[in-house]
Amino acid sequence: MQIVWAYRANGPPRTAEVSPVPTPHRPPRPPHPRTAPPQRGAGRQQTVPRSRTQDERPRWGMRVATGVSVLVLGAGGIGHAVVSSLETRIDRVDAFKDMKNRPRGGHGLNLLLVGTDGRERITTAEKEKYRLGGVPCHCTDTIMLVHLSADRGRASVVSLPRDSYAEMPPHTDATSGKRHESHPVKLNAAYAEGGPNLTVRTVEHMTGVKIDHYLEADFTSFMKTVDTVGGVKICTARPMKDAYTGLDLAAGTHELDGGEALQYVRSRHIDGAADLGRMHRQQKFMAALIKQTTSSGVLMNPVKFQQVVSSMLGSVRADNGFGTKQMLALGKAMRGFTPASSEFTSVPVEDPSFAVRGIGSTVKWDAEKSRKLFRALREDKPLAPARPGRQPKPTLVEVAPQEVRVQVYNGTPKDGLGTDLDAALRGTGFDTTRAPLNGELRDLKRTLLTYDPRWDRSAQSLAAALPGSELKAVPGQGATMRVTAGADYRSVRPVRAEAPQQGGLEAVTGDEVVCP
Repeated sequence: MQIVWAYRANGPPRTAEVSPVPTPHRPPRPPHPRTAPPQRGAGRQQTVPRSRTQDERPRWGMRVATGVSVLVLGAGGIGHAVVSSLETRIDRVDAFKDMKNRPRGGHGLNLLLVGTDGRERITTAEKEKYRLGGVPCHCTDTIMLVHLSADRGRASVVSLPRDSYAEMPPHTDATSGKRHESHPVKLNAAYAEGGPNLTVRTVEHMTGVKIDHYLEADFTSFMKTVDTVGGVKICTARPMKDAYTGLDLAAGTHELDGGEALQYVRSRHIDGAADLGRMHRQQKFMAALIKQTTSSGVLMNPVKFQQVVSSMLGSVRADNGFGTKQMLALGKAMRGFTPASSEFTSVPVEDPSFAVRGIGSTVKWDAEKSRKLFRALREDKPLAPARPGRQPKPTLVEVAPQEVRVQVYNGTPKDGLGTDLDAALRGTGFDTTRAPLNGELRDLKRTLLTYDPRWDRSAQSLAAALPGSELKAVPGQGATMRVTAGADYRSVRPVRAEAPQQGGLEAVTGDEVVCP
């Protein structure tokens, strides 16, 4: 699989007319848009339903994040000679040829990580073992925009859905040589029609963010890289099983080797979240990788570092500006990088199944929220909300608190305790009635949570926010949870859903999603 990373030093500011988010006219929807699986494809012709074989194509965009994260972080602690010897193995490509009317450069550095679905270097045995069959479409499969702050103390990672509705800039088709005017496509079609250059142009046109450096790599050595750093620890609040990739994880903590990590980052049939869920897992993997590489001693061990980077530099192309000097400077600046230094989110989505005639089902961005997001990147501002000093990180739960309805009761003589509990639950996202009542019991020692067994998963999310509370199943109670505050109540623990919501991924820091 081929992968792309863009990164180039900011030049003199240039003024450009940029349309950050395309705003197409909505064509008529089919009568039942949700009854058929979303169509995927990169061309401008009408897509057809995907076969199982097509669904099994590799989701390996995180391989570029794996290798490049190790390379950049390690460059600060490894000598010039070692990095130079590795840098000479990188082939060069011009991703910025003849680019004009680009967005104005902002503060910090912007990197484009793009993974294509190429599989020429995958062996037959690997294809069979990890279910990587199918015919590649030679289009981008994973797209991430990474912003490194001007002080190099923060990395903001924004996932761009590959099926995003996009307006392709005028260009010459890389395959046929035919000239095309601007036309609507899915974002992943840019690579198929015009390679890295058109991909960069399209992303800049959609986001208004100037891309700074470009790197493209074939990371078929992804599994070896993960194994060389000692594996990656992943935690899940619920079982994860995907028949297409072979992923099969029980709830809990897992040390993933290279093959298991590959299955984890490319799975998209675990739940209804599809690609949004896959992007969420890729981001968790990136945060876990940062934790592993910064805490295991790999970065300060020249032999280990060279082994890791050699395994992922088998086929790398980059622009001429990404060399030893740049790698060493970035590595030195980011020497103190930790999972808490990174933050992750995705483009806000208005409609995940936006039907477009001739293209199929696309992902339509939320225009206003997207503009705010990309403006924050240009202005070098953090995306994740700041957490108070010693506030615990949220506990991962299966059901989002926003989906859990709660009626609060006061089971003690203490005035206002029910009101306090209702406000605290609402503050962490639960859908409370905002009208707490006095309970039948007024001398309750231990907080009581009653629930209908049909909503037991919702009850578990609520129980995670009230550790130590008593759970009692009440058949026929209905969907609303009931919480009666006891004398033991002190506070509510923050919780957060493991699966993302339909509108996109909330911005979180890396230390919030890695294992404790």
